[in-house]
Amino acid sequence: MEIYLVRHTETACEKGVCYGQSDVDLAKPFDSIFKNILSQLPTEAIIFSSPLKRCAILAQYIQDNIKTISYEEDKRLMEMDFGDWEMKKWNDIVPEQLNPWMEDFVNVRASNGESFVVLHKRTEAFLSDLVLKKIKEPIIVVCHAGIIRSILCHHTSLALKDAFQNKVDFGEVIKIEL
Repeated sequence: MEIYLVRHTETACEKGVCYGQSDVDLAKPFDSIFKNILSQLPTEAIIFSSPLKRCAILAQYIQDNIKTISYEEDKRLMEMDFGDWEMKKWNDIVPEQLNPWMEDFVNVRASNGESFVVLHKRTEAFLSDLVLKKIKEPIIVVCHAGIIRSILCHHTSLALKDAFQNKVDFGEVIKIEL
């Protein structure tokens, strides 16, 4: 199964702000970046996207510019839920909450949010559904760095604690075979 993992482009969010599942806008202009992304993708595919607009806008652009077999937004592809930390500056999160998460982001939940293992379970459920569908056509998944890192951990058997070894830039396209 040929899968193209596509991270959304840069957001309009101020640097240093935690915005996991917050529905933030994309930084403009993004047209030339979108065209570059499109040039790395197949001309016919099934598209799955996070419903957050920073992904959905890109996914809809891709849908409009290739032969789309089907398009589906899936909440399991949303970025990590940072709960009470959403839209706060990382430096403003009280150390008593942030430090335990920084020391073990895999198992420790963000305050009223998720841990990486919770995100990874969502990701694995999505991947299991893809495998069950026995899809033969190329698949494009437009999502977030956390989801892509999770998929790459699954794909390469990399320990979740080492997920950040997988650098995932804004607008990056990573092709895998599942």
